[in-house]
Formats: sequence, C-alpha cells, structure tokens
Amino acid sequence: MTTTLLQPGQIEAAAGSIPELRLPPADLFLTRARRLEQLAAGHTLGDYLRFVARLARAQQERLDDGPAASLPAPELLAQCREYRMPPLAPAGLARPSGWRDTARQLALAVQEALPLAGRAALRPVLEGQDAWLEAQAGHLLEASLHELDAAVAPVIGAALQVHWVQLARQLESAQVARPEHPNLCPVCGSHPVSSVVRIGGAENGLRYLHCALCSSEWHVVRAKCSNCDNTRGIVYHHLEGGDNGVRAESCPECRTYLKIVHQDKNPLADPVADDLASLALDLLMDEAGFARSGVNWYLIQGSL
Repeated sequence: MTTTLLQPGQIEAAAGSIPELRLPPADLFLTRARRLEQLAAGHTLGDYLRFVARLARAQQERLDDGPAASLPAPELLAQCREYRMPPLAPAGLARPSGWRDTARQLALAVQEALPLAGRAALRPVLEGQDAWLEAQAGHLLEASLHELDAAVAPVIGAALQVHWVQLARQLESAQVARPEHPNLCPVCGSHPVSSVVRIGGAENGLRYLHCALCSSEWHVVRAKCSNCDNTRGIVYHHLEGGDNGVRAESCPECRTYLKIVHQDKNPLADPVADDLASLALDLLMDEAGFARSGVNWYLIQGSL
C-alpha cells in the first residue's frame, strides 16, 4: 500500500457557482449494475459483484414501476430547511408503504442466481413476518449492526434504498439546506458510502459524498476529513500495482477513513460499485488501525 501526504488547504479550485447538492438520477441503479458487471470480470469477488449487479437491476425495475411515496408536507419541508434538518430523515418519517413488498420482490429476483445456501439465507425475507422485517430495517437504519441479520441485510437495505431514492427524486435542491453536520446526508441524515470526484460541467473536479440510503450527493472540499473536518495530515492510500482511481482518505485526528473514487481515472466509476470492488483496501486500512466512517449496505462489514 502506498500513501500520498497532502498539504493543508489543498482543495478544489472551482470557477463559478458550486453545485452543492446532487439528487439521484433516474437510471441510478441501472448505471450501478452495469459498473458492477464490468468490475466482476476476473475479480476475486466476481460472483458477489454479479449478485449485487442482479440486485441493482431489480432495484431499477422497482424504481421504474413502483408507486412513489408522498413527500412530507410543504410546511414541514420549509421548517426542515430553516433549521438545517434533513427532510427525509428516517427517524422523523414513516417508512414508505410497500417497502416490505419491495424487499420480497428483490429477494425473488436474485434467489435463482444463488446456490442453495444463499437461497436458504433469503427465506426469512420471503417468509418472515412483517414485524421481523420492520425490526431488521430498524437495525439497519439505526446502525445497530450487531443486531442485524447480515445475510439478508443487502436485500433489506436495497428495498429501503429504492423507496428513499423515490422520495429524494421528488425534491428540488432549493428545498434542502446545507447540513448542520457535514458528514451526514443533508437529505436523509444518513452516513456516506464513499466520496467521488466527478467530471464534466460545473461539477468537474469537485468531490461529493454519496449517501448510503437515498443516494443523494453533497459537496465537501478535498484534503479535509469528511468525518471530523480536520485538514491537517490527511493521507491518501492506494494499493501498490492496483487501481489508484480508488483511494482511502485517512485522518490522523479521528483515526477514520473513507474512500474517494476518481471519475477522471475512469468515467464509469461508481461510488458504491467501486467501493465494493475495493474490499482489499478496506482490509489494509483496518490493519493500519483506521476505522471506516461510512458503510456500504450491499456488504455490511463493520460498525460506524
């Protein structure tokens, strides 16, 4: 693993107005599935990446066909903006109706591609009581990962993502304030999966944190810890001989890291898919004594 030390204050130099918020696009999950399929070729985690790609395609189908849940009342949206609160925070929002049906549909869509053990692991989603599914969703949303059934978490998380993306897509950027806590999503208050340096247009060269739940993105300057705002001693790590388009940004103050995905290295790079495909980097960061500050719901591997 190699590292690069950045000097304090090295941030983006962006001309004109910076787009502070990127709401999820209509083809979010389809784009992710295609990237996962590309990454799976010859990868040691190829089978799992193909499983997640199938799950993402099923998410896209549900996103396209499923009924959209209603946003909070305009008065509540305005109040959230005034007080810099995320308008779609799960703690203040009833879970969208139909999410349990989505979870079961996603499980059906992927089970045929799984071995017998994998199909058995998904049986609780297909046959479980509503109360059990609600409890599992609560553990995931509250980051109570020690109480979560890790085998079914990707499907339950995927179902929740579909519905929160549906909600986020109905918002306008002007309805969302800059977050009071910059390390949390301004739309739903969740932790990021990773960050991504985007290319093209007004976003060229800008870094965005990508939400694990609603897939919204918010701007955060580079060379600054996305967890504690520290700007001193930030270090980038990447695997020697590997793809340096995905790096781990570590902070010496809070001893956490979060990956940063560079689309200038690969325009097709996806902040969720490329994070999942670089698990070896997570293992090395753990050995180096850094804790991950975000979570990828497709593969629950640690607590926040």
